[in-house]
Amino acid sequence: MINILIVEDEPPISNLIRMSLQKAGYRCQCAFDGEQAINLIDTQSFDLILLDIMLPKIDGFELLEYIRPLEVPVIFLTAKNAVTDRVKGLRMGAEDYIIKPFEVQELLARVDVVLRRYHKTQAVLEIGGLVIDTRSMQVTKDGIPIRLTPKEYDLLLLFARNPNIALYRETIYRQVWGGELEYGSKTVDLHVQRLRRKVGWEQRLRAVNKVGYRLEV
Repeated sequence: MINILIVEDEPPISNLIRMSLQKAGYRCQCAFDGEQAINLIDTQSFDLILLDIMLPKIDGFELLEYIRPLEVPVIFLTAKNAVTDRVKGLRMGAEDYIIKPFEVQELLARVDVVLRRYHKTQAVLEIGGLVIDTRSMQVTKDGIPIRLTPKEYDLLLLFARNPNIALYRETIYRQVWGGELEYGSKTVDLHVQRLRRKVGWEQRLRAVNKVGYRLEV
């Protein structure tokens, strides 16, 4: 399982990030200052680190210098929105930069992108008896193979990687088909209906009024 370290000194934000990542299937550890982070980094192996800049004892920039030789990808997570800070962090080796406040959907998407860049995505996703093997692109439910079209598979993977998040139809179309969703198009709705039937997600894959769809896990 992918192991992520969250280094954030504000407990409400740290807890929100932790719960969101855990719901998405990641294992998480939390540190609330730079020294705690170093202790965890020295004793555990992490696939990704979410790192605030304004930390007690050791700030994020200094901590990034300590992390860099370990070749663990880092996403800066901070309220500092000055261009100079963003540029400094990226030049020092951070993979991405998210400014607080942020949407959970954006955070999960950026985490997924960085992990894929490092070939560290979870190879197998499991939700309620449904197993998705991303290496072989095979889907089974209770051990029985399910045949999906390429678009259905991409749609399934999008929902599986963003559980409990309401995804706009426009976002779904952009991620799966590319381009922009035309006004009045039923492409997303028809594919979701067919996917529901094939994988038995009639109760899990819920329509969200005036938004799109949400996978409930």
